[in-house]
Amino acid sequence: MISVKRRIEVKNTPTGKRLVLASSAAAPAEPPQPEARVPNVSRLLALAIQFEEQIRSGAVCDQSALARRLKVTQPRMTQIMNLTLLAPAIQEQVLSMKVFSGGRDPVNERRLRRIAGEPCWQRQMEMWHRIALKAPH
Repeated sequence: MISVKRRIEVKNTPTGKRLVLASSAAAPAEPPQPEARVPNVSRLLALAIQFEEQIRSGAVCDQSALARRLKVTQPRMTQIMNLTLLAPAIQEQVLSMKVFSGGRDPVNERRLRRIAGEPCWQRQMEMWHRIALKAPH
């Protein structure tokens, strides 16, 4: 438990209400620093790879069973699993994305799903380079 000791000032208003004012001697609080975090697409791709391995090993019979176990819809499970359709070079780059703090993710999951929908890995790489260049590093 955290306890904070601070002087406060209570003033009565003409209408009979009481106002609680913080003491002017209190030091100003520093704004909280955003925590460093792994991009969402990196975590989702890692999960998709893990889920695919569970299905291959027989620990889970199919994606529907996995969706029920994780309490997500089947379409959402398909979206996550489709990330494994990315070219291996793209998967490697997504998994090795740097930890960042604050703001939006460097790569949007929706864009990554569009790339995964392209069956040709060469075209996937072209699409990836277009969005990777726009992403802040």
